Order: sequence, then structure tokens, then C-alpha cells
Amino acid sequence: MIASPREGARGVVRRTAVIDLGSNSFRLVVFSVGESGWWKRTDELSEMVRLGGDLGPDGELAPQRMAHALETLRVFAAFCATNGIRTDQIEAVGTSAIRDAPNGEEFVQRARRATGLPIRILSQRDEAWFSYVAAANSTALQDGIVLDIGGGSMELVAVEARQAIECVSWQLGAVRTTERFLKHVDGPADPAEMAALREHALTQLRSEPWVATAGREHLVGIGGALRNLAAAAIRAQELPLDSVQGFVLTPAALDELIAQLAERAPEDRERVPGIKRGRAEVILGGAIVLRAVLEATGAPGIEVIEAGLREGIFLAGQLAPEDPPIVPDVRRASVINLARQHGVDLVHAEHIAELADQLVDALPGAGLPAPGEPELVEAAALLHDVGMAVDYDDHHKHSSYLILGSGLPGFTPREVALIALMARYHRKGSPQLGAAAALCEPGDEELLLRGAALLRIAEQLERNRDQVVHTARLRRAEDAGGGVVLELDAEGDTVVAEWGAERQGDLFARAFGAPLTVTRS
Repeated sequence: MIASPREGARGVVRRTAVIDLGSNSFRLVVFSVGESGWWKRTDELSEMVRLGGDLGPDGELAPQRMAHALETLRVFAAFCATNGIRTDQIEAVGTSAIRDAPNGEEFVQRARRATGLPIRILSQRDEAWFSYVAAANSTALQDGIVLDIGGGSMELVAVEARQAIECVSWQLGAVRTTERFLKHVDGPADPAEMAALREHALTQLRSEPWVATAGREHLVGIGGALRNLAAAAIRAQELPLDSVQGFVLTPAALDELIAQLAERAPEDRERVPGIKRGRAEVILGGAIVLRAVLEATGAPGIEVIEAGLREGIFLAGQLAPEDPPIVPDVRRASVINLARQHGVDLVHAEHIAELADQLVDALPGAGLPAPGEPELVEAAALLHDVGMAVDYDDHHKHSSYLILGSGLPGFTPREVALIALMARYHRKGSPQLGAAAALCEPGDEELLLRGAALLRIAEQLERNRDQVVHTARLRRAEDAGGGVVLELDAEGDTVVAEWGAERQGDLFARAFGAPLTVTRS
């Protein structure tokens, strides 16, 4: 897919567009790619078309739904033309509703003639494959199952060692199951209809033996219905999260949402906090199917991601010719991607990360660090200056906001919060969890304190941005004072580095219970 170039603040930015003609919604997403390889989603249009609704007796697409769909695609085509995105820079794909309908190909031909968009119908396997690509590049998934629930179908992909090994698709999408099973629309849901849908979903899932074991440890889910349910669960738990990325939707949380949705008439389900108006009528069907997946797999929850089919299609092209198109290390890739998006000086940032790593290496002698701590400190070191893209003043605060807003695919919400807070306190202030405490675990306040202290010291050792200090070691002082000595190996003048590091002594003492002395070896 050729990308549309546009001059940006940091060089030429190439753009591509992906259009997903789903069974419930149509969505256009624009992705931008920078010269250094960063990418991000930069624009989006969506419309609840519900093409998979009101199907005819033989499953054919309804005329009024097709008319709405065609008008939406005309808007999408006009948007792309106005923004200089040519048709050869667009990937437009149809999924379950179009694929399964007897008149699906006829609709595609009409849409092509009316809009000029290069629409293709995805096979079940291709739809599952792109969902896997999106999930594998957005999480730390090694072994487990990728789940994609749409309006018409649901796909499951078994993953081993990050490779897709099995896939299956069922007609268990939120729109299709709602119209087939949940026919009582004049009040609260009918328990008998809900039970029938649950049993139907379980029967389908149990037809594939690997479903019962492959996702027991790690189940990753994508799809609009799942994201909406996760947003509602976040609201119910009053968590300080603006994104569902990395949030784990548990069976208990899903049961509570199902109960709340079921006691309302379909048109009133949008009153459940977090449920979108356009999904209210079909969200219960999707929730029941997802609960059946948790029951069939025995998974402790579904890790939800922001990415979906559209990101999978984009990344499959962006990462080609890799086979499969998967980044080697999702966590590091997401950190570097965010840094490059905002023009971070990576020579400077990576040297600070290296110095911070050297300091963290000294912690095991004190019974530290905590599991995962070195990687969190390294990520914070690489991203501590992203806020400079906003302004130098308060850039530590801007860095925190940008990190939290990015979601950092591959990290949990707790980890993202800790990375953002370490960056927030890399200059000044008294490190504290604040609202993030609701996401954290016992010991995280001490972890934050240590990380912020070491990051401040590493930042000061590289204050001149000259990489003069190449090695930093912490060791216990030999005298009876019980202090800690920071030894520096350097080539050049270290006056600024030593001065800056010594000024962090108070925070170091709070974090490690010992005074700090800086010396050059």
C-alpha cells in the first residue's frame, strides 16, 4: 500500500487509510508514518451502519441498510479525496455481513461504482489473521488466544510462541446473536433467551477442542463491543483510566455488566455508564458471548486492546516483508515509537537509559529491584523528555500526560502509570502515586521513589548531553557511616554531572535510606 506524503514538523509524513466495512459500524482510519519509522493513528470517521441487521429471509442485506452504507462510503471517499489520499493509498475491506450475504458481492460492486473505493471482501481466515497481527503487536502475548468479536462474527486464533497456529470463525457477532436470540425488546431481557444464547455459544466453542486450553493463561480481545464493555467496567470500578488499552475484563466485572444490561430494555441500556448509544441495542448479546468464551477457556479475564482489524491491516503492510509481520519486542517498540513521534533526542535518552540500567544493576545487593522494575525505569528514561514536544517549561508534566495518553501497548495500565510518574518526577517534586494508587500494588510507592531517584541521577550525569560519563556504579561506602558512593568513569569534564548528581542526595536518601557521595574514579 503506497502512502500519501505530507510535509510535517519532523520531515515528510506518509499517510495511509484503512476502511473497515463491519457488520455493525463502518470506520475509516488514517495512519501517519514518519521518516524515522514512527507511526500513529491521526484521523478517524465512523458511522453505525448496522449492515448486518434486518437481514432478509435468506440472509440478504436489507435495501435500507445498503443505502445507508453507500451514503457513508460516499462521505468516506470524499474525505479521502479532500485530504489528498488517493484510492491506491486506501485499503477498504468488508467482513462478515458482506461475506455471508447472498447479495454481498452485488453491494461491493455498487459501492465501487459509486465511490471508486477498492473494496475487497476478507475471508474468515484473513479476518482472523489481521486480528492476530493487531493483537500480537499490541500486547506481550506469547501463548494464548486472540479473540475478535464484531457485529456478525467472532474469530479465535490460537497463538504459540507468538505464532498463529489455529483459527476459527463463528457467526457469534453482537448484531447477529442479538437478532437471532434476544428478540424480546419491550422490556428487560428474557432470561430464557439469554440462556439459549449462552448455550449456543458454548456449543460452538466446544466444537474446537483447543479452545478449552489454549487461552487459559492469556486471552487477548479486540472489537468495538469488547472495548465498550471494558470502558463500562472501568467506569464502574472508578479507575483513573482514559483508555481501555491493557485493561483486563474479568468474569466478575462482565457478570455485573450483564446483570445491569439485562434488567433494562434495549433502548435504555445506554444509561449504563460507559455504554455507547450506538451499541446499546446489541451490547448484551456481545457480552453474553464473551462471557461464554471466558467460561469455555477458563481464562481469568480478557486483556482488551485499542487496536483492531484496521491496525492489523496497516501493520501487516508496515512491517512487511517480515513473516509474520510482528515486531520482536512489543514493549520496547511502543516506547521507541512514542519517543520518535515526539522528536526525542534518542542519543541523549538512550544514554540516560544506559546509565539508569547501570544504577539499577546495583540494587540486587539490597534485595531489590522488584520484578519488572528495571524495564520500567528504562522506559521512563527513554520517554522522560517526550514532553519537550509541548514546551520546555513543565515538560516533565507534559511527558507524563503523553505517556498516559499513548497507552504504551505491551505494558499493563499499572506499568504505564508507573512509567508516566517516573517521568513526571524526573526533575523535581516529591514522588507519589496520587490517583494512580487505584491501579497499583503494595510496594509500588517505594518502587516509584527508587525509579524517580535513579532517573534523576542518570539525567544529571548526562545533563550536558555529551555522553562524557560512560559508567556509573553504586557501592556501599567503606567507612562506618553506611553511605552509598556513586563512582563515575568518564572521559572529559564532569563538573556539571557531579554537581547535578549530588543535588539529588535528599531524594536518594529517602529512596534508599543512605546518604549519597559522588566521586570520579
